[in-house]
Amino acid sequence: MRRPQDLAASTRPRVVPLPDTAAPAEAVQTSPAHACSHPSADPSGTSVAFICDRAGVPQLWTAPVDDSRARLLDTGPDPVTDVSWSPDGQWIAYSTAPGGGEHTRVLCVRPDGTQRRAVAGADPGQSAHLGAWRRDGAGLAVTVAAGQADAPSYRGLAAFLLAPDGTDTPELLTVQEHASTLRVCDFTPDGSLALLRRGPRGHREAAVLDTSAGAVRCVLRAADGDPRIGRFFPDGRTMWLRSDAGREFAALTLVHLGEDGSCLRVATAAERGDADLELLHLDDEARQGVLVWNAGGRSRVEVVTPARKTGAVSRRRPVAVPHEVVTKATGSAAAGWLLAVSGALRRPGVHRAAPSAGTTARTPWSSRDQDVLPGGRAPTRPERITLQARDGLPLDGWYYPAALSGEGPRPCVLHLHGGPEWQERPVFDPLYQELSERGLGVFAPNVRGSSGFGRSFVDADLGERRFAAITDVADCAAHMVLLGLADPARLAVMGRSYGGYLALAALVWHPEVFRTGVAVCGISDFAGFFAGTEPWIAESAAVKYGHPEHDRDLLRRLSPMSRIGDLRVPFLAVHGEHDTNVPVGQSEQVVGAARKRGIAAELLLLREEGHEFLRAENRARYRRTAGEWLDRHLAPRSP
Repeated sequence: MRRPQDLAASTRPRVVPLPDTAAPAEAVQTSPAHACSHPSADPSGTSVAFICDRAGVPQLWTAPVDDSRARLLDTGPDPVTDVSWSPDGQWIAYSTAPGGGEHTRVLCVRPDGTQRRAVAGADPGQSAHLGAWRRDGAGLAVTVAAGQADAPSYRGLAAFLLAPDGTDTPELLTVQEHASTLRVCDFTPDGSLALLRRGPRGHREAAVLDTSAGAVRCVLRAADGDPRIGRFFPDGRTMWLRSDAGREFAALTLVHLGEDGSCLRVATAAERGDADLELLHLDDEARQGVLVWNAGGRSRVEVVTPARKTGAVSRRRPVAVPHEVVTKATGSAAAGWLLAVSGALRRPGVHRAAPSAGTTARTPWSSRDQDVLPGGRAPTRPERITLQARDGLPLDGWYYPAALSGEGPRPCVLHLHGGPEWQERPVFDPLYQELSERGLGVFAPNVRGSSGFGRSFVDADLGERRFAAITDVADCAAHMVLLGLADPARLAVMGRSYGGYLALAALVWHPEVFRTGVAVCGISDFAGFFAGTEPWIAESAAVKYGHPEHDRDLLRRLSPMSRIGDLRVPFLAVHGEHDTNVPVGQSEQVVGAARKRGIAAELLLLREEGHEFLRAENRARYRRTAGEWLDRHLAPRSP
């Protein structure tokens, strides 16, 4: 096994004590319109740590589960991205994005806000990601991106086990060279085995690691999506796993292991022929678990009971959730379940299901169940629309009608999600609500390559087939015109991340369709993207888009910059200044090229942001700027 001294010095985690920054309960100025997510309960189930943007930036909060007295545990300016309460209740681990960028660090803090320290990712240029706790709470797994300035030839990810108080030297668990993903998802109760999620997008693996020997004993196909792919039973030889091996949709797989962690047999424990198993949670005693299925974009929740001797599912009980999407499940059979929820009429929040209840209720500190927009207007509820691409492939999407009525078809904006292995779902999006308020309809489609519709649909945009995904955008626009929901003379296309790339591609491949566009953190040239992005992101992207060397010609032909001469309409580019996923130069070069051709193009650069826009003031500025741009360019033309 590779030892810590064999790695670059900047790869090894280093503990850095930090000032205590907890605030008294409700001591900060908060907004009534806020989002809460990522709940993690303490062992008793009476208190919960969570992420909330009540103060304008996602921060770490704690609260009693059934009390409104929430407490801000880290008042620092860095956005919080993940949180996990230790199994012994002594620590809360969380990750932050300093400066809003892509490089994250992992911190630990006592539940009372004291002894705060950065335990990984504290050095400049280093990035660390939160993994699982040991079952006794004595150790925390973190993944650190290797290949820093002092070892430029080494690229990969390293997983460590470290003490939250920094008293012991971090133990190296495993190194994955030239890897794009590595996360420790769980440990057996005795710590002898660890469950890893590894591999490139579209080809994730679940690997069982012998922690003492540093050797992988079992490898199984894992499902994409939520990184928490599975859970060991108390016996340490039975495991539940989310897997799509040999099937279109991910299912609950029951895995039996030998004494050394080798795989003895695998069986299907629960499945649905039309839905992905999206989330999996099993309590520490394996008395009950929660399964969340993605059925056509809406979540379906079940509390399940495993058979004590075999681990097979012996009972399934549905739980009714009054909102469309569940993004995390945690808790226990004894204390009840906590579900992070979102929906068309509410910002993300947290609901609780009592142990025997078949329904949920909002936690007192969470966001309200129905949002109210400025002026007292209720949010616009979307309508699901289905269509066929020109080659016959079924597509779908969600249409948000314009809040302002008027005669005839309205101007319409096609908004394209990122990923591309992501899915447009009926959740509250302030951008869509703002555009609707301005009198613009929004159609948010799931073009080929999106998740939630089976493995074949996810893979339908690989290689040369990505050109068909670009054509899907034009087909979606044509369908909205055919339905009478879009004025053909006032169509716009916009998107973020991969959606930003697709928006730029649509503008140069179908310049006759759209009157303007907005590209947010979009790739304009694949060669430049691969040269400038993070090494582990490049490894992952090569599987989805094409290899930067072997597929150079394909990537050139897929790049919007290769067709910039076909651009005919003005567009707005938006980018975070610290984005190292898609470097800001991708927006700068396409804006510069458009201006050289005499086409109006602007770049909105958001300070203290990375690939995701996390600060409330920046998100509001982005929505306002994009809305004003679309208003101006989609206004009716003079006769």
